[in-house]
Amino acid sequence: MKNKRKSNKKRVFLDYASITPVDSGVEKEMIKIQKKIWANPSSLHTEGENAKNVLDEARIRIARILHCRGNEIFFTSGGTESLNLAIFGTIKSVIKNGITPHIIVSTIEHPGVLEPIKSLLKENVTEVSFVMPNKKGIINPESIIKEIKENTILVIVQHANNEIGTIQPISKIAGKIKEYRKNKNNPYPYFLVDASQSVLYENVSMEKLGADLLVLDGIKMYGPRGAGILVVKHGVKISPILFGGGQEKGLRSGTENVVNSVGFALALEIAAKIREKESLRLTQLRNYTVVKILKPARHASQGDAGGGISNPSLNGDLENRLPNNINICFPGQDSELLVIKLDILGFAVSAASACHTLSFENGSYVIDSIGKPECSSSSLRITLGRDTKKSDLDKLVFALRKIL
Repeated sequence: MKNKRKSNKKRVFLDYASITPVDSGVEKEMIKIQKKIWANPSSLHTEGENAKNVLDEARIRIARILHCRGNEIFFTSGGTESLNLAIFGTIKSVIKNGITPHIIVSTIEHPGVLEPIKSLLKENVTEVSFVMPNKKGIINPESIIKEIKENTILVIVQHANNEIGTIQPISKIAGKIKEYRKNKNNPYPYFLVDASQSVLYENVSMEKLGADLLVLDGIKMYGPRGAGILVVKHGVKISPILFGGGQEKGLRSGTENVVNSVGFALALEIAAKIREKESLRLTQLRNYTVVKILKPARHASQGDAGGGISNPSLNGDLENRLPNNINICFPGQDSELLVIKLDILGFAVSAASACHTLSFENGSYVIDSIGKPECSSSSLRITLGRDTKKSDLDKLVFALRKIL
């Protein structure tokens, strides 16, 4: 019992990039639907028809925000499944025509993209070109176009990076791809965009981004766990990778989760409604905290939260960045040890991505890719959320000074 951490001290959660709590309104709506609409939406009886109507309505609500057709939205169990379906499904659709496909992907994509790519390379069924970002973590659209070949069928770029928060020029990349397709009179390459990290703070409509395939994840937007979507633009050819009852127009078999679908739709509506106001609030808090951490230390003995830490640096671009993301390098420090020390002091932050298992990487491949290998194992990701207050961040800065 003596090793049990004290629970009387209020903890501060600053790892919202890994997961968000379910919005209270979303939770209430899901409980309501669970009690009333629990039948199988594929059934022909009245209860099944009612469930199907609720499912279809959720699809339409999502389509209104994403500026797409309802029949272009496919429900999945989350972002990872959506990405796997998009990648393997696209590859499968062209391999059967005897084409050896080529994929272009950035080196700083989420593991949900890079691991499927590694699997395809291991099986020797595709060619892959990896595109590096600049030192600020931004992908140059021209670097994408330079890699396109006649057999390129897919380009994958994450809208906003899950580690360093940099926002990519997605619409410019989409424009370049569309120009190439028009000039070559070729439907390929398709453009796959993972907007799971950016959906709370950016307009992620199909119209705005110019994507052919779009992925969102409920756990990143105060929505239900085990809920995601893949938006497949009309005319895009993709094959199923999961087989069974043929739900979701045969693309994703398995009984649809009506409750999660309703929760996802409401979470997306709430996110769109408060996006501008919350983005402004978090941008101000983010910039305030970055300044406090990066400025030279002063009055540390007096407990002044205005002091900073010696020699830290910001990873990624400050301007083209998610409002809630702070990623700081502390040279010579062990990032995992810092996470543990802060945890003991009551703060939840992360090192690299929480989507990596502890044995997956020794450091951050994202930070390696932006030319800061000395920081790959010495950086902390601090991500803010709807409950984050300025006082929380003052306490964090003081705690950092205490342990460094």
